[in-house]
Amino acid sequence: MSANIYQPSADFVKNAHVSGVPAYEALCKEAETDYQGYWGRLAKELITWKTPFTQVLDESNAPFFKWFEDGTLNASYNCLDRNVEKGLGDKTAIIFEADGGEVTKITYSQLLAKTCQYANALKSLGVQKGDRVVIYISMSIEGVAAMQACARIGATHSVVFGGFSAQSLRDRIEDTGAVAVITADHQVRGGKHLPLKTIVDEALNLGGCDSIKNVLVIKRSGNEIAMTAGRDLWMADLADKQATTCEPEWVSAEHPLFLLYTSGSTGKPKGVQHSTGGYLLHAALTTKWTFDLKADDVFWCTADIGWVTGHTYITYGPLALGGTEIVFEGVPTYPDAGRFWKMIQDHKVSIFYTAPTAIRSLIKLAEANDAVHPKSYDLSSLRLLGSVGEPINPAAWEWYYQHVGGSRCPIVDTFWQTETGGHMITPLPG
Repeated sequence: MSANIYQPSADFVKNAHVSGVPAYEALCKEAETDYQGYWGRLAKELITWKTPFTQVLDESNAPFFKWFEDGTLNASYNCLDRNVEKGLGDKTAIIFEADGGEVTKITYSQLLAKTCQYANALKSLGVQKGDRVVIYISMSIEGVAAMQACARIGATHSVVFGGFSAQSLRDRIEDTGAVAVITADHQVRGGKHLPLKTIVDEALNLGGCDSIKNVLVIKRSGNEIAMTAGRDLWMADLADKQATTCEPEWVSAEHPLFLLYTSGSTGKPKGVQHSTGGYLLHAALTTKWTFDLKADDVFWCTADIGWVTGHTYITYGPLALGGTEIVFEGVPTYPDAGRFWKMIQDHKVSIFYTAPTAIRSLIKLAEANDAVHPKSYDLSSLRLLGSVGEPINPAAWEWYYQHVGGSRCPIVDTFWQTETGGHMITPLPG
């Protein structure tokens, strides 16, 4: 790697949430001296509790540690209601860009109302605290709202990536014992309509899914699909009739927020369970510190909500901090390989978080065609770049730093996994 390594400006360091090496060392000393006091302080600062916890960590039954167990909270309340109560109701929560380029913006008040209607729809079908709900949907505002709705009523969601097969979906439904599936008629990627509802039907027909009582279908394409009477319902037909308020279900910090399955590349997919309190704290804290998220930032994590990166850095972390974020339905090469750069330009994205695989594929296309090269777009809004999913090689780092970040943006190269729920090793930008 060349010697042209990023050095943060004095202003960047001064204004960062973790401001320079002395601030970082002070945090390390606090954690080393009194780790329970350290985590207790952060949990009180970043999370709103219905019932304050009296014990930070119960390690009496190691290795089954319990964090903030006697505290009660609700993840949806912390992501939505709390921001509305702070006066951020009219602030844009999500800027959604569809595969075809159509843009929809939704405020915190509007996202809260949609989430409550989805939550009430689930409750009207008998879904309750402790039930599991499988979500098989593409990137969308509705996908985020469905996850938030489950959290709101204390149901544990399990999101399955929309590219997975009927067999993979069936296996996850059977393992979770889910009572409902939330899906869409189709997902749209790269100009193609992919039949999500048909795959759900195939999964259920494979057997072993007797726990499923209802399939809720969100209309995306509007194309005709098969609907099974007594089981399948259009989400809009049910949700649009519901109230736009729904009292959150206050749950223990150890209540399961979600189940997410590993891909199965090294054997049978393993279901990873994350509890509400510890996970939400880690999601909010790492979003704040690693990405240095500020009130006026536009944050874009390009991951899918079917992966843990989409859970933590789309559905929960940025919303828990009252941020504005991008949700993108499509792929980086449609209609051409300049899609990412055009979106950063159009939406004035300031924090951009993507994978080395995407960067490497776009390097080849950009170097072969100036029209889709980052230099052909105005990327001056960017102030921070992130990398996730695999190690980033030096050549990709250099290109990302120079051509996307304009040799001025720090790159936070994050290491973590489904099991950890958030960043474990990362540079801090300040």
